[in-house]
Amino acid sequence: MSTFDHSSLIQNINAQLGPLRKSQSEAMQGFGQLARASLADGALSEKHKELIALAIGITQHCSGCIGFHVKALKRLGATKAELEEMLAVCVYMGGGPALMYSSEALHAWDNMV
Repeated sequence: MSTFDHSSLIQNINAQLGPLRKSQSEAMQGFGQLARASLADGALSEKHKELIALAIGITQHCSGCIGFHVKALKRLGATKAELEEMLAVCVYMGGGPALMYSSEALHAWDNMV
């Protein structure tokens, strides 16, 4: 199980990306625009898109992604039951490694402010 604080992790990532945001501002702004456009409500709700994004982060073994997307899901009113169903699909498709990162996502969910 994850032993670190995902709230602190995403704060650290944001701070560490500061210089890149300055030196590569156009590219970083483009990434932000891509994220906003991709996650906007459409045929799928923003919440469902965030569940998909978290599933990809889990299967790609990205702790930072887990932190950012769990935070977004909590903001969007996702339930723990929705998270757990999505985690079951991650484990089905990703096997043991996805199970380990699913545990991390549960830890983030339970401990994120």
